[in-house]
Amino acid sequence: MSFRISLSGMNAASADLNVTSNNIANVNTTGFKESRAEFGDVFAASAYGLAKNAIGAGVRLQAVAQQFGQGNIDFTGRNLDLAINGQGFFTLSDGGSMVYSRAGNFGADKDGFVVNASGQRLQVYLPNAAGNGFDTGRLSDLQLSIGDSAPQPTGTVTVQSNLPANATAPAVAPFDPTDPNTYNRTTSLTVYDSLGAAHSQSLYFVKTANPNEWQVHTYIDGTAVGGAQTLQYSDTGTLTSPSPGQIALPAYTPATGAADMAITLDLGASTQYGESFSLAALTQDGYTTGRLTGIDVTSDGVVQARYTNGVSTPLGQVAMTNFANPQGLQPLGDNGWAETSESGQPRRGQAGTSEFGAINGGALESSNVDLTAQLVNMITAQRNFQANAQMIQTQDQVTQTVINIR
Repeated sequence: MSFRISLSGMNAASADLNVTSNNIANVNTTGFKESRAEFGDVFAASAYGLAKNAIGAGVRLQAVAQQFGQGNIDFTGRNLDLAINGQGFFTLSDGGSMVYSRAGNFGADKDGFVVNASGQRLQVYLPNAAGNGFDTGRLSDLQLSIGDSAPQPTGTVTVQSNLPANATAPAVAPFDPTDPNTYNRTTSLTVYDSLGAAHSQSLYFVKTANPNEWQVHTYIDGTAVGGAQTLQYSDTGTLTSPSPGQIALPAYTPATGAADMAITLDLGASTQYGESFSLAALTQDGYTTGRLTGIDVTSDGVVQARYTNGVSTPLGQVAMTNFANPQGLQPLGDNGWAETSESGQPRRGQAGTSEFGAINGGALESSNVDLTAQLVNMITAQRNFQANAQMIQTQDQVTQTVINIR
């Protein structure tokens, strides 16, 4: 009996060493979670239960429990490296089977799908049809957009200017955009048609003989768009007409073959103060075509494609998964786990909510193995193994003594 007890102790110490060895071997594995050997004592039981003074029958390995503590966040600067700071797992598709991982070292395959080193595809919620959120009811593979970003024609030009209150009407009339003596001030900006082609739009401000009254002339590529538009200011310098300051210009047909350009001037924030002309803002809402320059991931897991035209397009939101009992997950190797009956049903959601941690883009979660603690545990397990081996040697000597009794 004593031999078996000591042998169980040696087996337990050996299992502890194996677990510790595996932890140390994966100290640099991205997203790795250390394990802990858990043991239970053994008693021989009969139909009548345990005797009051029963002696134990050794020890057994009850479980190898993974410890899902947070690992350090190491910033890499690589766009598709993702780290979870808090609870939850990345959701991956392995040929249709769901796999869960904390390792966020992702890349793109030949078709643009975001995958890990095992070729498993990262799952996201796609943008909904309305474009104001994500369809959290279904999972989809994240695929990077490799085409150009479509252009957007200019629809509104916003002018936030101040016209001098002491200005006088030009001495030369009528208005001629080629003669600076026929207008007081001019400014220009670039606008875009439906094909993304750029056009130059110029605005000319002309003071009339009437008090607090101005006219603005609009030209695109040197062609007049409509006639003079009258601006009327109050005696306190605010714009009173047109109200609320928006002027719908006639359609302009570009020579590029694009659709007619219908532009609205928004001068609602313009004023007439002081003695000088100033331009606080001159903006428009169009843009040309854009090429993909990079991928950004926000803390709530929204993956955005950045283009050269300044547009950021959401491609999806990383789908997070958690379990009631993460220790019940089945390790699959390659930093992956699968759900089991012990883990409970997967609970999916979005990063940054109450049950899920935030996502750090351009970073990786390192292994949560404490190397110093593992080395101490290794020494402890080694001592346990040696002590049980010594017990076997002692029992052998006792047995030998008994055999040698005459």
